[in-house]
Amino acid sequence: MSTIEETIRTEAAKTSVAKAGLLDRAVNFLSSVRLGIFLLVILIVLSMIGMLIIQQNVQGFDSYYASLTPAEKIVFGYLGFFDIYHTWYFNFLLLFLSLNIILASIDRFPSAWSYIRKPKTTATEKWLLSRPLSSSFSISAITPEQAGAIISEIFSKNKLEVIQTETKVSEYAENERGEKDFSQTITKRQIHIFGQKGKFNRIGAYIVHVFLLLLFLGHFVALQTGFDADVRMIPGNESDKIQMIRFDLDKKEKFDVQLPFTIACLDIEQKLIDPRGNIDVNNTLDWRTRIKITDPEYGETVADVALNRPFQYRGYRFFQAQTIPVGNARTITLQLTSQVDGTQQTVQIPRLGSATLPDGTKIEYEDFLPDFVFNAEGKPDTKSGEYRNPVALLGVTPPDGQRLRVFAFAGNIAENIPVGAPKAGYKWRLTDYEKAPFAHVLSIKYDPYDGAFIAWYIGGFGLVGALAFVFFTSHRRIWTIIEDDHGQTRLIIAGEANRNQGGFEQLFSRIENELKKRLNI
Repeated sequence: MSTIEETIRTEAAKTSVAKAGLLDRAVNFLSSVRLGIFLLVILIVLSMIGMLIIQQNVQGFDSYYASLTPAEKIVFGYLGFFDIYHTWYFNFLLLFLSLNIILASIDRFPSAWSYIRKPKTTATEKWLLSRPLSSSFSISAITPEQAGAIISEIFSKNKLEVIQTETKVSEYAENERGEKDFSQTITKRQIHIFGQKGKFNRIGAYIVHVFLLLLFLGHFVALQTGFDADVRMIPGNESDKIQMIRFDLDKKEKFDVQLPFTIACLDIEQKLIDPRGNIDVNNTLDWRTRIKITDPEYGETVADVALNRPFQYRGYRFFQAQTIPVGNARTITLQLTSQVDGTQQTVQIPRLGSATLPDGTKIEYEDFLPDFVFNAEGKPDTKSGEYRNPVALLGVTPPDGQRLRVFAFAGNIAENIPVGAPKAGYKWRLTDYEKAPFAHVLSIKYDPYDGAFIAWYIGGFGLVGALAFVFFTSHRRIWTIIEDDHGQTRLIIAGEANRNQGGFEQLFSRIENELKKRLNI
């Protein structure tokens, strides 16, 4: 080989080593625990920002946004704080942290798995005596085999997995003065008894990593493929669109998202603790929204969405968000007094429903005003959402007449004023009504791949269980060496645990005391 060829090969080898060294440093950096902790802290801070700053898909955002200064709107909008979980940097950090966890697990898992696959069942005397807990003693009235049987029994009694092996150890002989004679060697037979429990705790950190990755993956999929929106449900209304919000600096833009079906509100109901009270949340046991979904592909579906009973359809999850606490009535009960003969009859009509009297008069329930008043334009209105002066607005069509607007008051009202005068041959009075709000607000979450379910119910609860497994269990190992020492049985016992040293010391002390008792030491 020429000098030039040798020089070229040497330089190529150096370049290859340099590249390999650079790659190793990059992998070590990406898989470092410090980097993972740093990224996790940043994600926690960003998540806290998302909790402190009301997000654009949360009820009440409009009033919060209006309360901000122009500078806050520009800064928060530019940084994406109004929808932080969809920002590029949040998703980048999520993916970067996931990569760190995967690389760290790949790098460290083999050493942790070796505790399970190939446990250390034998050890030298010197190594055992250097353990945090160890002791040694000699017994004259028992053989090594008998001592081994007793130790195995005690280990099993304390729920330790027992592995027994035998080895032969060569060492230098001693002369009459007790000095080592390097010209002679002797071979000793040693019995090793190894006991352990909680070995799978060694891979507990990697179980945590798996559930943490599932948590990240579920949220990432849910955020990238789905959305959240609130929809106001008023009986009689229907829609095939939901409205979303996006921001361009301080400009708030609304846009519609087309649904593959139409949602119609059929009925809303609110069960009150005290029927005489208001319809606020503190007086509510449950509220229910009855909806009808008309789907070109699957036909019609009618469902009830209750407070603790959401409804799921084609990846869309409907659940109760809140109510619009303006008083209304789910049903009304009317007392009609005939102007001809003074006879009375009672009629009950559901919201947006109608009824027909025996004489052919048709009554339609148009609206309900809980605190009746005429506004500045002279039109019927409500002064508040409270049931202070309730009135039912009716559309009445006599058999041979024109449609009339009728006001049915709950309280007594003079007949000499237009709104209280008899109409269509009857005196109208509202005698009872079932309280219900003006509208319910349903939250619609679109999650076609069940990412949120994976994140919370598998990743979240699994993470809690894995952390409990890691911190409330430990890998406890105890070794013993039994050998014949000039006619006596010499025994060394030692142990260690990877955590919860206090609990392990109690176990070791209990085993040691029981062993001494059984061996009459």
